[in-house]
Amino acid sequence: MAADVDRRGLIGALAVGGAALAAGASAAAAQPPAGPRSVLVYQAVALLEERVPHGTSPYGERFRVPIIGGSFEGPDIRGRIVPGGADWQLLRTDGYLELVADYFMETDDKVQIKVTNRGLIQTVPGADGQRYAMTTPRFEAPMGKYGWLNQLIFAGTVAPGDGKVPAVRLAIYKLV
Repeated sequence: MAADVDRRGLIGALAVGGAALAAGASAAAAQPPAGPRSVLVYQAVALLEERVPHGTSPYGERFRVPIIGGSFEGPDIRGRIVPGGADWQLLRTDGYLELVADYFMETDDKVQIKVTNRGLIQTVPGADGQRYAMTTPRFEAPMGKYGWLNQLIFAGTVAPGDGKVPAVRLAIYKLV
């Protein structure tokens, strides 16, 4: 009989505690968690060759843009963009350009970091005169000094270069 009372008491306590947790979770659900904050990691200029057309597919018009160099610099990282990468582009029928840039960066202390940078660019300015031009880079860095690049989410902006040579300007931010 005492065991039944103890079990009933335990079940009652769990039910009350569960109801309190549910009420707390309900209140927490009403308040979304704080959004990410962006912190500048580096700014870069990627030097490009003229784009090479690869034809039209059911998905749109495909291009390849060779990456021939460049540089990057930020508070904790700086160096050069290694020649030999490419920016694979798809001009969609809705006028947006999908990008997948695949290349290596070399830091000023000779560490090689692989970059895969996906982006979406609005080719025609919107009603406000602005163009949507964002990227989401993913890094593959050796463990060590730059290992933190493997452990965070990044976002960036992309803009045309200065017009003297084919280039784009990037600003890359970590989301914290």
